[in-house]
Amino acid sequence: MTAEPQRRIHAEQRIYGEQMPSEQPTVLPFTPLFQLEHLLKVSGSVAQDANKVWAEIWSELKQMTAGGVVVPEARKGFVPACGWPEFLEKFWLLKHYLDSIQRICDRQH
Repeated sequence: MTAEPQRRIHAEQRIYGEQMPSEQPTVLPFTPLFQLEHLLKVSGSVAQDANKVWAEIWSELKQMTAGGVVVPEARKGFVPACGWPEFLEKFWLLKHYLDSIQRICDRQH
């Protein structure tokens, strides 16, 4: 018996996507390729979340810019439509997502 984790897949589950209770599951080892595919899916999902948060933050900030330059009216004060607490929470979420991607890439997960 190996110490590697294993996943169980029923034959019908692979073909039809449903489980048949009368059959014993087939045990497949977690191969390096399977682990890599899983890691890529996880990092892709985290990156997607990070990009979504960035887009939300940018939609708040872009009203203060004209062609990438901050407009003079922005000096009067900026209040995000969602409010400061939620706006700052989005910054922390973005930082968390980016840190997670970095840990995955650095193999510190």
